[in-house]
Amino acid sequence: MSAASSPSRLGRGDRLFLAAVIGLPLLALLVFVWLPALASIVLSFTTWDGIGLSGIHVTGIDNYRQIFTNYPPFWPAVWHNVLWLLFTALLPTPFGVFLAYQLDRKIRFTRVYQTAIFLPMVLSLAVVGFIWEIIYNPDTGLLNSLLSAAGSAHHIDWLGNPHLNLWAVLVASGWRHTGYIMILYLAGLRSFDPALKEAAALDGAGGRQTFFRIVLPALKPVNIIIVVVTVMESLRAFDIVYVLGGGTGSKPGMELLSLLITDNIIGESGHIGYGSALAVVLLLVSLAAIGTFLVQTFRKEDS
Repeated sequence: MSAASSPSRLGRGDRLFLAAVIGLPLLALLVFVWLPALASIVLSFTTWDGIGLSGIHVTGIDNYRQIFTNYPPFWPAVWHNVLWLLFTALLPTPFGVFLAYQLDRKIRFTRVYQTAIFLPMVLSLAVVGFIWEIIYNPDTGLLNSLLSAAGSAHHIDWLGNPHLNLWAVLVASGWRHTGYIMILYLAGLRSFDPALKEAAALDGAGGRQTFFRIVLPALKPVNIIIVVVTVMESLRAFDIVYVLGGGTGSKPGMELLSLLITDNIIGESGHIGYGSALAVVLLLVSLAAIGTFLVQTFRKEDS
């Protein structure tokens, strides 16, 4: 075999580069994701105030028993997470898909609309929360100012009223989520074969029929990504609620599982074992929801 056709060997520098490129992300994943997750599972069977390892006491499943029987905020938090998921799945997600479909039709100023709608996604949830905190301010906020201009004499405390504050946060979160879904679906539409649309038009199919019978099924991978993103965003909602008034010791009406975990692990209560049990419950719920959806989806595809 000639020297030109012999397989080349990686030099020491190449091996070091590959080790750094592959090894460092894996190490970071292990240190910052898997080890904390395993530690949470272990600590969920203990009580610990976070001061000294000698304060760790094994309690078995007492933390889990307390979650489901003796801790009232847990079930309101579960309901609020479910409500968050339903709201996000039924309003911002379909609206983002609708906007993507409209922008894909090459209307005028498409780039301007696309940038304006996607702009909230560029901002962090904390910044989005600060923006909406200004809008919801009961004294000088934009929303109450508009209501006053329309003749209303009542200033509504959007974030202080336990019957309104969660809905106010959902609107703020949906504003950001819509742009995310729009850009995901728009990327899928841009990769769609236009010949299929033309063939459907020749067969007499209208725009709505073409979308639901041809475009939507063909973009199944994008649909799966959108469903997974929507579920995960709903279950791990934290930043924007924290900024808009949740925080530690969250306000009535704004309880979420992520806030309960934070309150118990890093809050003043110092119930690290209980907070870890809550984190494990949230992890199991997330894995069950996503896993069930993916299994059902791929099973239908195989059949």
